[in-house]
Amino acid sequence: MIMGVKKLNNLYYNQSLDKRENEAKKQQRKKAKDRERRIKESQKKKDNTIQGFDFETETVIGMTNKNNQQKRQAIQKQIKQQERIKQKKRKRIKRIVQTMTILCLLAGGVTFALVSPIFNIQEIQVVGNQLVQVDNIISLSGLSKNQNIFKFINLQIERKIKENPYIQDAKVKRIFPNAIQIQVEERQRNFNIEFMNKYAYINNQGYILEIANNKLDVPVIQGIETSEENIVAGNRLETEDLEKLETVIQIVTIWKNNNIEQAINSIDITDKNEYKLYIEQEKKTIYLGDKTNMNNKILWVQAIMNDNKDLEGEIYVNGDLNDNFRPRFKQKV
Repeated sequence: MIMGVKKLNNLYYNQSLDKRENEAKKQQRKKAKDRERRIKESQKKKDNTIQGFDFETETVIGMTNKNNQQKRQAIQKQIKQQERIKQKKRKRIKRIVQTMTILCLLAGGVTFALVSPIFNIQEIQVVGNQLVQVDNIISLSGLSKNQNIFKFINLQIERKIKENPYIQDAKVKRIFPNAIQIQVEERQRNFNIEFMNKYAYINNQGYILEIANNKLDVPVIQGIETSEENIVAGNRLETEDLEKLETVIQIVTIWKNNNIEQAINSIDITDKNEYKLYIEQEKKTIYLGDKTNMNNKILWVQAIMNDNKDLEGEIYVNGDLNDNFRPRFKQKV
């Protein structure tokens, strides 16, 4: 009986010992696994750490993490935007300073120019005039010596000068530091108009330039319809006379182009269907009819005058040259 108990005790002891050994081995394996796990975690942390940033703990030791990289880009973008705003402000301030500087310089320059005697007029030149005297043009301008060269407006001076009917155009030019040049373009006296025992000079545009007692050596236009009260220097002929004047200019131009030596002394425009010329040198009156086919008509006039030199009479070319009309000369008996 006693021996049986001992055997049981020995068996129980051996089982307990095996159990403790197994537990110890388990603990050792567990510790080994824990140590291995810690080594791997440590290695993983090392692999994930760059340039001193720990991304797992979000400690500032690295910037390779995508979220941190986006944050860095956003910060950099914001910094650049702020820098651009600062640069714009600096440029705006710089422009304002430059503008103010320029304005101050201009104001100073204008003030100096207006008060300095250096810019007082010492000479007034007039060029391009033949019919109007220099003194008259200067008087019309209102300019005078010792006047400041900047204290007038060119357009106003030019408008004053053109008040003279002979002046078609005027240009005023400053010649620094103290001279003025007035350049004028004059209207020419192309025709005379008989008017109350006087003569009104007109140009090709029908401007009345002057009323004079003497007769110029230019064709006299007879039979105008412009009223006497409107025949004033500076005025222009009325519309119907201006239309007839175009035909008169055409006649004179063709006459000169054909080198006809005899001068036209007068042109009667009373009837636009019968323009009449008078050639004093030949004592001939020429009936031209209306303004049509004028070039051929004057060629016939030239031929008839050459065939009838020194014979007083009348030349008729006032028919239709294309309809069997024959120009003719009628000698005065």
